[in-house]
Order: sequence, then C-alpha cells, then structure tokens
Amino acid sequence: MRMDRRSFLAAGAAASLVLPAGRARAQGNQVIRIGVITDMSGIYRDLSGPTSVACTRQAVEEFTAANPNIKVEVLVADHQNKPDVGLSIIRQWFDQGGVDIITNVGNTSIALGARGLIEEKDKVSLVTVAGSSDLTGKSCSANMLHWSWDSWCLAHSTATSLVKAGGDKWFFITADYAFGHAAQADGTRFVEAAGGKVLGAVRYPYGSTNDFSSYLLQAKSSGANVLAFANAGTELIASLKQAQEFGLDQSGIRMASMVTFITDIGGMGLPVAKGLSLTETFYWDLNDRTRSFMSRVKPKLPANTFPNMSQAGDYSGVLHYLKAVKELGVEKAKASGRAVVEQMKRMPTDDDCFGQGSIRVDGRKIHPAYLFTVKTPQESKGPGDYYKLVSTLPADQAFRPLKDGNCPLVRA
Repeated sequence: MRMDRRSFLAAGAAASLVLPAGRARAQGNQVIRIGVITDMSGIYRDLSGPTSVACTRQAVEEFTAANPNIKVEVLVADHQNKPDVGLSIIRQWFDQGGVDIITNVGNTSIALGARGLIEEKDKVSLVTVAGSSDLTGKSCSANMLHWSWDSWCLAHSTATSLVKAGGDKWFFITADYAFGHAAQADGTRFVEAAGGKVLGAVRYPYGSTNDFSSYLLQAKSSGANVLAFANAGTELIASLKQAQEFGLDQSGIRMASMVTFITDIGGMGLPVAKGLSLTETFYWDLNDRTRSFMSRVKPKLPANTFPNMSQAGDYSGVLHYLKAVKELGVEKAKASGRAVVEQMKRMPTDDDCFGQGSIRVDGRKIHPAYLFTVKTPQESKGPGDYYKLVSTLPADQAFRPLKDGNCPLVRA
C-alpha cells in the first residue's frame, strides 16, 4: 500500500512514542515488540487511546518484572480512524519496525483490512476495540484473536434481557459502518428470537454529525418502547443528551446501547446516562480482582479515569500473549505469530480483569458478560461508581456458539 504524507507522519509519531521495557534495543532480534495501534486523537480516543496504552504497559511491566530475561518494547500509533492510515502504519511496523503483535487495532474496517497482511507476515493481531462478530466468524484467521467483547455478545445479553422485561418494540439509531451494521443485525435477531419486534431504524455516516434530532423524533413517533443505539463514543453521548432534551425517557421509552463503555458514562454524566441498559464484560468495581487491577494501573491514568472492557482487554490479551511467548521461547515466537496464537489457545487464560477463561479455535476469547443499568446520581457513592449489576451470562453462554460462526478454522 502506498504511504501518503499523512500516513508517513502518523508512522513517524509511532516511532517517537516507543516505550521501552528494559534495555531492549541491545538485544536486537530477541526483543518482543508490541504495537498499540489506536485512536489517539479522534472520536474514540477516550474509548481506547492513552488508557489502552497504559493498560498495555501495565501488562508488560508486570510480566517483565517476573521475567526480566525477556525484553519487550511497546510502540504506539494513531490510526486516525482511517483504514489507509492504519494499514500503512501496520505494514511499516512489520517491514521496518520488527513488530511482532498489534493490539487494540481500532475500528472493524482496520481490523478486517489488516487480516491479509497479518497472515502474509505471520504476525499476531489482538483485537480489543473493533466489535464485529465477523472477526471470529467468516473473517476469522489463525493469526487473529478477538478479546473482551463483540457485537453478538453485547446484543445477545442486552436484547434478550430487555424483551423479557417488557421492552418488546425496538427502534435502532445506527452508525453506518461495519460495526454498526453488525450490532443492529445481531440485536434485531435476538429481539425477534425473544418475541419482540423491530419497528424501525435509521443509519447515519459515523463521524459526520452531532445532531441526532431528526432520528430521535422518528424513534419517538414509531411507537417503540426501546430505543437502541448502535453507535459509540462522542456520538453515543450526543444521542443520549439529545434524547434527554426531547424527553424520550419521560415518555416511557427505555434507552439501550448495543455497545457502551464506562468511559462513555463518565463523559456524559449520570444525569444523562441514568437508567441506560448496557452490557460490559469488565467493570473495575466488580470484585476483588478487578479492584486490585484498578489499584495497580491507576497511577498511570488521569484522575477519575476508569478503564473499560476494551482497555482491560489490552492488559489481559497482552499478558496472555507474553505468557505464551515464554512457553515457546522468544526466537520461536518471533519466527511465527501463528505458533504463538496456537500456544495461546492451548493455555487457559487467567488475569485480574476477566478471571479464568479460554480461547476457542476461532480466536474468540471466552469469559462472562454482565448486564448493567446505570445508577442515578443519588445512588452513586463517588467517581466510577456507575453500574448496578442486573444479570450475568456465564462464559459458555456469553458468546456466539462455535457452530454458528461459519469460521473456516472450525472443522465440521
């Protein structure tokens, strides 16, 4: 892929942000290099960005403290939510930077677009932000892992539970890109399977507007009792704020999100987010282990910043990757990303963010999912105390059944 001037500048920024763990350069080819390719400046900066970098560094620091003989470097780049920029950076990293694994990876278009390159170079792609369930379905790869969550998981948990609670008439407001399409499709399927109906939907080009008034009026007039948002980041925040202004919550319409992060809730505030139904697979205040992780990573974060499930996935996935590197040996790990992925699948996962879990043959990381509702300001005891746990889906039910994904890696 030809690298234009803007892509070159982004890649140059990556080089300037190398974060060494130990005296790695002196070790030459014995250094494991991790590339965090994420949104450092755009609409999804808070959902990934600097906090994902901090969580990745936390995993590296913990691992290298216990294994000082294995040298690790972290590189960082901003994909600007542009597939051409992201793919140019990834190719340069592989061809010139000696990068062995990319993590975070960005939106679904970048994650899917990088698949051929990852396989060609025999590297590892650890996807924690892109949400399309196709990444472990028809577009699965022996070199790619999908961590934290996906559109099937979130839609299954949220839609099924709300229909059972009486929210049986749905309307979608959807960002018009791969993840939005997948989230709406998955949500529709689960609503209908549970006995509900989808009365309407609108799509808008993501990143193009902060005015959702016309879409909200369509939803209000549709007769729906659930308004589902298949978008994220600043666009979700704008949607919910305007829904409050139009009084949709006062009209009896329940607000649900197909993908929402705790970082969204902090950004919009509890007066706007209160009562919102959502699913996450990680919450910092869920149990003693998640609180322990939070206490360790907190010094690296700005005040009142709480990692979401994608950012926790960067910690969890990188830590498991490095454990697999140790088992294989650095030389073998650098020689074949596919071999590392195979080793990761053989090993059970266990970390403070997601607890015990596993990785399936299709690359899907398996762990429980949690349906939450957002607390009111009166219920919250302080910063980050945002969620009430409603229900838990165990790991064996939280993600799409292996037989239904049409992943070519799964033999009949």
